[in-house]
Amino acid sequence: FCTPCLQECLKPKKPVCGVCRSTLSPGSRALDLEKQIETTETACNGCNKKMYLSKMRSHAASCSKYQNYIMEGVKAVTKEPLHNTRNFPNRFTFPCPYCSEKNFDQEGLVEHCKTLHSMDAKQVVCPICASMPWGDPNYRSANFMEHLQRRHRFSYDTFVVCDYDADEDDMMAQVLMRSLRDK
Repeated sequence: FCTPCLQECLKPKKPVCGVCRSTLSPGSRALDLEKQIETTETACNGCNKKMYLSKMRSHAASCSKYQNYIMEGVKAVTKEPLHNTRNFPNRFTFPCPYCSEKNFDQEGLVEHCKTLHSMDAKQVVCPICASMPWGDPNYRSANFMEHLQRRHRFSYDTFVVCDYDADEDDMMAQVLMRSLRDK
């Protein structure tokens, strides 16, 4: 979990799990594991660049050689050819609307934009929203950074089984109903 999401789940008097919303029992952070992740070095399977495990996720989201490595693995285990993939929109990786960088997952795009484009006031189309059935690929957000912070702090499919054919209002109502039942 990212720190803001984890802190949100720990706010109530009874802390809850970020995924299933069950009550958490008191515990302690796995500091030894955190230290191991921060100090263990590994190499990217795509470009062989060495880095600490703690940096691997953000690197993998933007490394085109790693993306190719993953696709080769997918092709190796796929029995049917991937010739029909053009019929389905890509909802897993996104380009930065400000610069030429590509292949960000949702979390990676948010971090990239926060780090490199936080002061850019140019109105841009949100690539995440544009990939959704309810998204307008021509809508330019007046404040894209604010939009990212509010709208894309987490991925829909982390918390719900997405039905991309349902409209956004119906999905939001379903999420709210599930949330009330889980209390």
